[in-house]
Amino acid sequence: MKKLRAGVLGAGHLGKIHLRLLQESDSYELMGFYDPDTTAAKALAEKEGYTAFDSIEALLAEVDVVDIVTPTMVHHQMAIQCLNAGKHVFIEKPITQTVAQAEEIVSLANQKNLKGQVGHVERFNPAFKVIKEHIEKPMFIEAHRLAEFNPRGTDVPVILDLMIHDIDVILSVVNSKVTHVSGSGVAVISETPDIANARIEFENGCVANLTASRISLKSMRKTRFFQKEAYIAVDFLAKQVEVVKMKDAPEQPGEYDMILQNAEGVKKQIYFEPPTIEESNAILEELNTFAAAIQNDTDPIVTLSHATEALRVAHQIIACFK
Repeated sequence: MKKLRAGVLGAGHLGKIHLRLLQESDSYELMGFYDPDTTAAKALAEKEGYTAFDSIEALLAEVDVVDIVTPTMVHHQMAIQCLNAGKHVFIEKPITQTVAQAEEIVSLANQKNLKGQVGHVERFNPAFKVIKEHIEKPMFIEAHRLAEFNPRGTDVPVILDLMIHDIDVILSVVNSKVTHVSGSGVAVISETPDIANARIEFENGCVANLTASRISLKSMRKTRFFQKEAYIAVDFLAKQVEVVKMKDAPEQPGEYDMILQNAEGVKKQIYFEPPTIEESNAILEELNTFAAAIQNDTDPIVTLSHATEALRVAHQIIACFK
């Protein structure tokens, strides 16, 4: 299948990663990038051999797909310009600063019959991918996403910087409407909250408790799902999964069988079911699946609407801080 011509807007830390992966990908032909820092853009172009365009308009004239890896504050402006030029858009998370901006992008993409995907990369984490189909009607979810302080990303609250990853993951497995959101957050070193806790309640009774911090001494990205007769823990950082399940105990348990008995005398056997996890590059995979969605005219795995709903919940949490 013919490669899609791709261009990148923004050549910061993450933009450089996207440029490298697009160049490696079999799905795209990297045409080049645009960054308003002309000195840095020229240096990067000379070092890596990329084409540095002089303007966004010049880049748009040469591509089919635009990968938007700019600061969040200009996501909306960039996406609207790209969609109006008839280009498919990949947008780093969060999709935009406000829900209204995100809804405008969704509407314009639909109107233009163009594809859009948002970089909620944890959906492509090999640990989550291998277990997602086994997460069935979870009733309690606990997520911890802790990171050491990094000035990059502090232009937005920790909810939009870190917690939104877990909001998106949780919305993707809980097939129910959000009914109530509460939260609290504290600004320690930034102008916006650096550490926060939120509780999301769903119509079906599921409750999710999320904690995010960007001022921790160690990193952690772990989510635990509790459901009928199963406990599933996904370590997004180590790319590992723990699966503990229960089933009716055999009449004659083996010597090493783990048996629990409740107050009513019902006996259950506990057993472990670790899946085999295949290593993969999550960013490369999200970019390649977006190309496949364009070429096959199918829905991307993380649609613009999915990202808009995650942003909506994020802003409901942020509103609790005021």
